[in-house]
Amino acid sequence: MVERPCGGFLELMFLCLGCRVSALRSNLILAGVKSVTLHDVGTVELWDLSSNFVFSENDVGKNRALASVAKLQELNNAVVVQSLTSELTKEQLADFQAVVFTDIGLEKAIEFNDYCHSHQPPIAFIKTEVRGLFGSVFCDFGPEFTVFDVDGEEAHTGIIASVSNDNPALVSCVDDERLEFQDGDLVVFSEVHGMKELNDGKPRKIKNARAYSFTLEEDTTNYGSYEKGGIVTQVKQQKVLNFKPLREALSDPGDFLLSDFAKFDRPPLLHLAFQALDKFISELGRFPVPGVEDDAQKLIAIATNMNDSSGDDKLDDINPKLLRQFAFGARAVLNPMAAMFGGIVGQEVVKACSGKFHPLYQFFYFDSVESLPSEPLDPDDFRPVNSRYDAQISVFGRKLQKKLEDSQVFVVGSGALGCEFLKNLALMGVACGKQGKLTITDDDVIEKSNLSRQFLFRDWNIGQAKSTVAASAAASINPSFNIEALQNRVSPETENVFHDTFWENLSVVINALDNVNARLYVDQRCLYFQKPLLESGTLGAKCNTQMVIPHLTENYGASRDPPEKQAPMCTVHSFPHNIDHCLTWARSEFDGLLEKTPAEVNTYLSNPSEYTNAMRNAGDAQARDNLERVLDCLDRDKCDTFEDCITWARLKFEDYFANRVKQLTFTFPEDAATSTGAPFWSAPKRFPRPLQFSTSDLSHLNFVMSAAILRSESFGIPIPDWVKNPRKVADAVDRVIVPDFQPKEGVKVVTDEKATSLSTASVDDADVINDLITKLERCRTNLTPTFRMKPIQFEKDDDTNYHMDVIAGLANMRARNYSIPEVDKLKAKFIAGRIIPAIATSTAMATGLVCLELYKVLDGGHKVEDYRNTFANLALPLFSMAEPVPPKVIKHQETSWTVWDRWTLGNNPTLRELIQWLKDKGLKAYSISCGNCLLFNSMFPRHKERMDRTIADLGREVAKLEIPLYRHHLDVVVACEDEEDNDVDIPLVSIYFR
Repeated sequence: MVERPCGGFLELMFLCLGCRVSALRSNLILAGVKSVTLHDVGTVELWDLSSNFVFSENDVGKNRALASVAKLQELNNAVVVQSLTSELTKEQLADFQAVVFTDIGLEKAIEFNDYCHSHQPPIAFIKTEVRGLFGSVFCDFGPEFTVFDVDGEEAHTGIIASVSNDNPALVSCVDDERLEFQDGDLVVFSEVHGMKELNDGKPRKIKNARAYSFTLEEDTTNYGSYEKGGIVTQVKQQKVLNFKPLREALSDPGDFLLSDFAKFDRPPLLHLAFQALDKFISELGRFPVPGVEDDAQKLIAIATNMNDSSGDDKLDDINPKLLRQFAFGARAVLNPMAAMFGGIVGQEVVKACSGKFHPLYQFFYFDSVESLPSEPLDPDDFRPVNSRYDAQISVFGRKLQKKLEDSQVFVVGSGALGCEFLKNLALMGVACGKQGKLTITDDDVIEKSNLSRQFLFRDWNIGQAKSTVAASAAASINPSFNIEALQNRVSPETENVFHDTFWENLSVVINALDNVNARLYVDQRCLYFQKPLLESGTLGAKCNTQMVIPHLTENYGASRDPPEKQAPMCTVHSFPHNIDHCLTWARSEFDGLLEKTPAEVNTYLSNPSEYTNAMRNAGDAQARDNLERVLDCLDRDKCDTFEDCITWARLKFEDYFANRVKQLTFTFPEDAATSTGAPFWSAPKRFPRPLQFSTSDLSHLNFVMSAAILRSESFGIPIPDWVKNPRKVADAVDRVIVPDFQPKEGVKVVTDEKATSLSTASVDDADVINDLITKLERCRTNLTPTFRMKPIQFEKDDDTNYHMDVIAGLANMRARNYSIPEVDKLKAKFIAGRIIPAIATSTAMATGLVCLELYKVLDGGHKVEDYRNTFANLALPLFSMAEPVPPKVIKHQETSWTVWDRWTLGNNPTLRELIQWLKDKGLKAYSISCGNCLLFNSMFPRHKERMDRTIADLGREVAKLEIPLYRHHLDVVVACEDEEDNDVDIPLVSIYFR
């Protein structure tokens, strides 16, 4: 079956009214569909500005579709963005693969859905609504929809250790990595020696899947005996889904997709509520008015009547309080909800047109009523004030809106998440009041690859500072946005910028970072200053959010993921068995040849005598290797022209992919055995074969050319124009004289998986080092005094710099040595750069969820059970929400504290006063330290002489602290005992001296 095309061939129609799909439209345009058509017959209202980033006050009164086209087109010029402003007919849908309705009555929706469901081929139909803090999605992709890839994950593999001649056969795999197979999976075998019958490419079903074994539903009794080798690979299975049309699904919805197990009974109620709202609108011609009790009771009555007539599906409790909240906010489209549902529905559209990932089947309902203010509001507080925030006011009231506008917010990072956050915050009115301010910082600049997911950036911004461009773009969304952009990395080195006063004045911190170390640092600062931290991250179609709330939840650093498993060094360098090993080796060689070695050369040239003395003193194999690499660079006979660089690259090819393999297989022949008599080349080891260089092999030629270009760049050698001519490059390569290679006896190859170094010591290392230093000094005399090399740092995002050409070439030639499947440059880039592509849909969802939590944080007074941490995988789809984990509580007598507590003592106290202050708490201080220095220990008699000195003076004098002017305190760590001499871990103590 041919997969329906996506990307440049997707014809997508978007049917939208008002502001309800701004996030959805932008997500799909960033995804690179072929065309998006917007349909709307309504005009822009001031009300729309609180949730649609493409509208400004100048657009009020214009048709909404027409007002959207130009700004949406800026997101991606490769996507055709067009509009329809006339009444829609069913026949117009026939030109499109997918349609999305965001504001349509049920009667009309059923009519359009019937047409899409029965059309040949079926037209994917999605209906979605956002009503205040409530949202819904319905999907119908036709009577028979084929999913080609259910989860989007790479097919799992295993390396075979043995296969039994049994019925059923037992397959055991090496314990290098756990198998990820499940009972019922289909697998194929390859490279099996002995039992060659398994190599026929036929998918086979497995059962009894374990961590390192499974059984095969096949009789292998009469097959050949297993000898060695073999790879088993999971076969991704298609799945056919039979969608019901909307008219059937309304009365027979099946299983609802849950998001919050604490609300397991909520979806059926919301299924009823949305139908009751549709009936309310059809009868009265309008939405319920916020704060008007009569309208809420009218909706509740409609829902009650519908429930009473639902027969066996009648709900025991229709929750009038919830329906009242639903009624009051029904007209409003809140930006965080639109962002979240835009992410979900955007991903569903891509699924509908590509068959990749499992569709939402078929209803999804969500609410975030916990985001409402913790205190009851007067109905008058919901009334509009003729501002762009009226929709938000109609849900939360004017008091919370004022808190949003006057908040002091710190956003760390201005990438994919940061851009989405700024858009959301600007639309919500955060930091848009006279007392409000938002600070955003990011030390990075915009690259071309950012444009597909960081929607505030355009082509003409490439090379500019991310934070500055993002701040400017966000301010254009809402001119009242008080935003300051900085280009500083948040770290200990910038605490003069992000000083105590800065942190103390903040209302909340929002992380938009892409690395754990930076997150941990910000987490520690938020702990220290007791500031809420809203954390989120994305990983392809997956996203997670974590709320870090002072005194209510554990901090981000309290729980850590286990470190990634690293392949042993000997595996990477001598015995690779997958492409990841080859790419890890390639990246290591790139860094060594083009960054570390030039830097080592410059270190030597800056102070030759100091460098050579250090190498002599080390006197080990690593020092020998360093000197050999430096000498290789400084021997100008080897690298003076671009032709010399060609020679160097050609000889590197021979060294890497022929000579080293010949030496390895000479040391360990194919029939070699271990000390126990077992075959040396047994799984997971793969026996390598040397490559024969050929200029007719473009992959060989491209590697030599790319490596030569980077070598010349590091030496500052001009690159001739003829390098673009493959024939001339081939001629230059053919002129290189390649010496014959003879394997050496006694060469040691590291095979110990626990080894941390590949350098092998030699008894004559000292003599070799002295000889190398002599040669180095001789080479240095031929250099100009100002000569320095240019270290080349790996940059994955520039497709013209030849970095990935070299790394992909290194990895694929090595893979060819070991008969490992090769990868293209794009996949090599993802693995070598440790990239999991960020996609706009999961980013939009994550930021929407965080901003729903932001309402709670800025309102204040919410309990821990009101907050939600979320993990979501849009590919499955899966949504898992849970209350945050509270912090661990430590108790002593009548006092208790958590990781959030920091004890403070003012008025510039003396050491005696601090000890007495602790004694009053029932604690005996026996050791007080500041930084790495001990200010007091009860065992040292001389320390008693310090009792009447101030802590601040002791910090300056004993700990040698240089306290900057912006800091008004210092911190001390106190070790205490209780009355029974038991140690008590107390919080950090801050001593204020100003």
